[in-house]
Amino acid sequence: MGTNARTAEKSGSDDVERLSGSPVEARQAWFTIGDLAREFDVTLRTLRFYEDKGLLNPRREGLNRIYNRRDRARLKLVLMGKRVGFSLTEIKEVLDLYDLKDNQLTQLRVALKKFNEQIGVLEAQKRDCELALDELKTTVGQVADMIKTREKTRN
Repeated sequence: MGTNARTAEKSGSDDVERLSGSPVEARQAWFTIGDLAREFDVTLRTLRFYEDKGLLNPRREGLNRIYNRRDRARLKLVLMGKRVGFSLTEIKEVLDLYDLKDNQLTQLRVALKKFNEQIGVLEAQKRDCELALDELKTTVGQVADMIKTREKTRN
């Protein structure tokens, strides 16, 4: 990456970085595709895919992609959104609202609504998983008892 890329004007949002939990040491202005791939343990193909989907918008320096702090923060939010069950379309809808000129109130309200809805979805899934685990444990106990009984009658 060239000197111009590292010394170029900073861009990105402190709000997006605060929400994404950016560490102080990651406050450099520019990142290569390799930098982000290593930091977030994703493939180069994943980053190019997110770019194709409009989730990231690196600038180009020749054939090189140069990501700014805003792209880095967006990537962190994309990965968090995926981890908690949002689709890429839902993530993009929230991230795209960031560009509105309303002090991010629209984005924040939409995000809060979607986050609360997803909490409900995940809590329901958690209840379903706990029930399934209880049923499976009961079944394991019953099968183990059946094996013991049959082994005793065999001997």
